[in-house]
Amino acid sequence: MQTDFLIHLGDKYHVPIISFSATSPPFSSIRSPYFLRAAQIDSSQVNAISAVIQAFAWREAVLIYEDNEFGASIIPSLIDALEEVNTQVPYKSLISPSATDDQILQELHKLMTMQTRVFILHALPTLGSRLFAKAKEARMMSEGYVWILTNGITDLLSFMDSSIVASSMGGVLGIKTYVPDTPNLDNFMARWKMKFQQDNQSILYPTLNIFGFWAYDATQALAMAIEEMGAMNFTFQMLRASTNGTDLDTIGVSQNGHGLLQELANTKFTGLAGNFSLVDGQLESSAFQIVNINGNAAIGIGFWTLEHGLLRDLNSVKTSKYSTSMSNLKSIMWSGDSTSTPKGWEIPTNGKRLKILVPVKSGFNQFVKVTRDPSMNTSQVTGFCIDIFQAVIKNLPYDVAYDLIPFALPNGSSAGSYNDMIDQVYYQNYDAVVGDTTIIANRSLYVDFTLPYTRTGGVMVVPYKDNKSDNAWVFLKPLTWDLWLTTICFFVFIALVVWILEHRINEDFRGSATHQVGTSFWFSFSTMIFAQRERVLSNLARFVVIVWVFVVLILTQSYTASLSSLLVVKNLQPTVTDVDQLLKSGEKVGYKKDSFVYGMLKQMKFDDSKLISYHSPEECDALLSNGSTKGGIAAAFDQVPYMKLVLSRYCNKYTMIPAFKTAGFGFVFPKGSPLVRDISRAILNVTEGPKMIEIENTWLTPKTNCLNSISSASSNSLGLDSFWGLFLIVGVAAILALLIFMVVFIKRNWHEVTSSSGTLWGKIVVLGRRFYQRDLNSHTFRKGTFRDRGMDDGGIEVAAIETLENTSFPQSPSSNSNQMTF
Repeated sequence: MQTDFLIHLGDKYHVPIISFSATSPPFSSIRSPYFLRAAQIDSSQVNAISAVIQAFAWREAVLIYEDNEFGASIIPSLIDALEEVNTQVPYKSLISPSATDDQILQELHKLMTMQTRVFILHALPTLGSRLFAKAKEARMMSEGYVWILTNGITDLLSFMDSSIVASSMGGVLGIKTYVPDTPNLDNFMARWKMKFQQDNQSILYPTLNIFGFWAYDATQALAMAIEEMGAMNFTFQMLRASTNGTDLDTIGVSQNGHGLLQELANTKFTGLAGNFSLVDGQLESSAFQIVNINGNAAIGIGFWTLEHGLLRDLNSVKTSKYSTSMSNLKSIMWSGDSTSTPKGWEIPTNGKRLKILVPVKSGFNQFVKVTRDPSMNTSQVTGFCIDIFQAVIKNLPYDVAYDLIPFALPNGSSAGSYNDMIDQVYYQNYDAVVGDTTIIANRSLYVDFTLPYTRTGGVMVVPYKDNKSDNAWVFLKPLTWDLWLTTICFFVFIALVVWILEHRINEDFRGSATHQVGTSFWFSFSTMIFAQRERVLSNLARFVVIVWVFVVLILTQSYTASLSSLLVVKNLQPTVTDVDQLLKSGEKVGYKKDSFVYGMLKQMKFDDSKLISYHSPEECDALLSNGSTKGGIAAAFDQVPYMKLVLSRYCNKYTMIPAFKTAGFGFVFPKGSPLVRDISRAILNVTEGPKMIEIENTWLTPKTNCLNSISSASSNSLGLDSFWGLFLIVGVAAILALLIFMVVFIKRNWHEVTSSSGTLWGKIVVLGRRFYQRDLNSHTFRKGTFRDRGMDDGGIEVAAIETLENTSFPQSPSSNSNQMTF
């Protein structure tokens, strides 16, 4: 109230108002340009508090603060800082400074009934002393509790009753404004103590807190600003006084206030409390010290700065990264003289047990089964989901007491849907839901889910069909059309390459044009069955054929395997392969009663008249067996765990096809529940271990004689993408062989081109004729004889052609009339 009043006067008379104690955020230069805060604003410490919370991974914190402007002003900033590190504030406790001890104790008992054990206190020492005395009485200073103080108490800790600090505040953490220890400060404190004791001889050990340092620095800043302005008369322009005015109306408007304000804003120096610099009208924030109260002293355990986060020592900064690691803090003595870090929450100490809802089902009881005993008015809950939950609870590092409560009416029937159960948790009537509850986006808006403990995804189950009508052309299905086309093109390409490399030296590839074409294609295609009769004489051709035969071997073996697979499973193809096919044909489909799948099917544009619900695997089988035309269904939609149970009984009749996405089954807890994180971690331990397999074998009874339960409904044909590497190899080999052949051929016959006179086209024709003739220099001709492969049965030999050993190249046909022609 005093600050507000003075700010109003400063605005009216243009007089700078400098405060070294108004730390509440509402007072700022935005409200008044003539207000200067020579102190750190309370909200500057909220990031230091959130860094400590984040370092120890506490997910909830209760705020306790004075019910006045000092207490409430920091709360919005503190909540925002906590939310940035994913820490929730489930409750805010307001305590009046004038509250009685009984009222304080009553509020503390209320906090004890909650799960959260992390408390952030923003109060002044007067209320803080009383609160901690009562907290000690209520046993809230024992092991497991976490208390964090703002600088409202830690900066003034020396003014509190030392007996209360020593007996009731042990293990408390605090944020304290950091004052560097400098020679200037030591010199000042010596002079101040001497002066103080001269005026107050009864006080033996005087102390000065941060507000005293700020007061001295503010006064020094004002003196420096006035000196900078120089010697001048500070004048006021008198206002017209009203007859009903007060003495304040006679002050007038300062003529030098604006100049003095500018000088103060520009004043910078090293003061008692550190660097003095006014940014936006208030003292620039410096580092904060993290302290741990042990005995009657606050022991420093680390620091926090805006640039580096948590630090063990301000003088040993080795990185520019912002850190919130607890390893950057020294060892801490927690409440109850404990050295182990509290987990930040506990099951309430009033003996309350978790009330956990479980669904009451009329089908698929393998997941959750509720057995009532009317005579004893009790219920027994068993099933796959229950066994998983019990295994998870045993895996926690602490005990959790709970009661499984069926969601049922007095007559034992179900009291509602799964969404109704989730509503009960949202309205805090129950603490959790355990069962086959699916994790979906809409539900996660109201509650928190643990990690899923089942396989994710939604599928549709459809019957198999017989594809006998396709048997006539089944031999074409092993390969896709692009692979067929590529293979045929390469057969033609290899035939051309072999002819180019062989026809000059191999009689098998000579003769009439039709004979050469037929022989080349015959040779290439006969490699499919490795029945080629023609010999390959050229080393280049042999290299190409070896590579090609290797490719053909892989193709034929793959074709054989794929065809065998198609012939075996051709009668096990699904009747439907996707949802669009069902929508176009107008078939009826099924879903499990009271399941969210109904809403999913409506989103897929299925009409209500096409939707039929079922309760059990037996009823699902009956509907699928009848088919859509006989009052049944063409497909059944649900999640993988349910459909695996159906297929475990009827695996030879149906197959599963992926249909939609889901996150699987999870346990439900209220928003911000600290149990979610620990239970999710325990779920991972259970699902990755042998216990999960044991539970599945107990309840879901998988059949070992079943085929793969999920069909991708995709083509079994082999595609070009599986073999393009082989075609690339054979293509490179063939082109390389052609290039080598062409280089050698041109080199040997270059004299024909250079000796021939005429046009370029004429020279090319001459070279082409030479290419089409036999290569009489080849070893196949020099050795003497050729055999007519067309007359092998008679063994008739043709005339031998003698060649001159001294002749490097044969003469041209035009110059040798005796040369035999073919």
